[in-house]
Amino acid sequence: MLHLFDTAQGRVVPFETNEPNKVSMYVCGPTVYGPPHLGHGRFSLVFDVLRRYLEWSGYEVRYVSNITDIDDKIIDRAQREGRPWQDITTKCESIWFKAMDGIGVKRPTVTPHATEYVERMVELIAELLASDKAYETSDGVYLDCSTVPGYGLLARQSLDSLLAGARVEGSDEKRNPTDFALWKKAKPGEPTWPAPWGDGRPGWHTECVVMSLDLLGEGFDLHGGGQDLAFPHHENERAQAIAVGKTFARHWAHNGFVEVEGEKMSKSLGNFTNLLDLLDRHDGRAYRMLVLRSHYRSPVEVTEATIADAERSLDRLDAFARRSLELVDAATVADPATMEQFRRAMDDDLNTAGALDQLFRAVRSANTALDAEDDATAAALAAAVREMCRAFGLALREEDSGGPPVEVLILAEQRAAARAAKDFGAADRIRSELSSLGWLVEDSPQGPQLRRKG
Repeated sequence: MLHLFDTAQGRVVPFETNEPNKVSMYVCGPTVYGPPHLGHGRFSLVFDVLRRYLEWSGYEVRYVSNITDIDDKIIDRAQREGRPWQDITTKCESIWFKAMDGIGVKRPTVTPHATEYVERMVELIAELLASDKAYETSDGVYLDCSTVPGYGLLARQSLDSLLAGARVEGSDEKRNPTDFALWKKAKPGEPTWPAPWGDGRPGWHTECVVMSLDLLGEGFDLHGGGQDLAFPHHENERAQAIAVGKTFARHWAHNGFVEVEGEKMSKSLGNFTNLLDLLDRHDGRAYRMLVLRSHYRSPVEVTEATIADAERSLDRLDAFARRSLELVDAATVADPATMEQFRRAMDDDLNTAGALDQLFRAVRSANTALDAEDDATAAALAAAVREMCRAFGLALREEDSGGPPVEVLILAEQRAAARAAKDFGAADRIRSELSSLGWLVEDSPQGPQLRRKG
């Protein structure tokens, strides 16, 4: 049985679901105001691996991840560039999914947009006001955190402790420093929606609680995201649900930071890295390999050296896949002992590093068996390698490493036809698909040229 570290409980616990063989997951998605960075890539890969492992284990997974398409950052950029805010969000969402395709992340079951749920957010805020859990000020509506039992759970601190170390941010009319905006009243030039207490827009913390409860129901199985979201964002979501008497997420999971030269990656530190830049220079699978090498709750170091090393590991896997291709068919049974060790590692708080060790042990043992012409042993181990890669979401390249495979050539021809027809949206989608397969397409006077990534 899978065990995960539950942030709310502060320990590794059995991952118990509301319904047998079904999992309901909500993972906070992007605010679409700029290109995705490596931190976005990591949380997307961590929860993609968890989702794929659950599905591989026989669960039916309903995976919801939102798009924040109204936010201060979006408005600031739109005003700075003199563009409609919708232009920013539409373009950045397209870039987001291009990057996700590039690192092989499966699309969510549902991708709700914040702007689709404003009316329901207004209803929630009205309920909080009516029960005196929220209050109105001159600039908006705030949740009174002192009315929420157990506020601070995901921060692993009490409300008194949080108040002692807090500073007032936002309105000076707030009752407590920890109180947060549910609604921001309109300012000149900003997008607005109607509300009984004044036109404006919802606060960031309100959107996810409304969308997750609507799409997954009360007490859904898992809420996840980056470690930086545990507090205040996820705690503030939880607080609103509790304040209206609803049961929120059953389990909470958070992944660790991305580091560059030992420092947390962030814009303020100047080490912000665009995920698309990485994809332009490297095999998109390499980032998945790097994420798999680290425990999801630990920091991961992303540098040219660590990515290049991950690519060398991929080369080993691809070479083995080609060598063993003719040994494996639909009837081949994966080596039971290897698969048992793999499951044991994955079920131990998603220990992908330990599971990856089993994968490469199997590769070494299979190569030894092939050298000894022990095809039966090699075939069982090769089948296990393929099963583990499938659970990881790690695609193997079994084709000859010489020229592009037929599938890639067909896609390149389809893209050329789309460009000739001026269907640039389709051409971009096909380029992303080629990228996810490990091929870059470059337009030249002689026509499109294909080359391997990395």
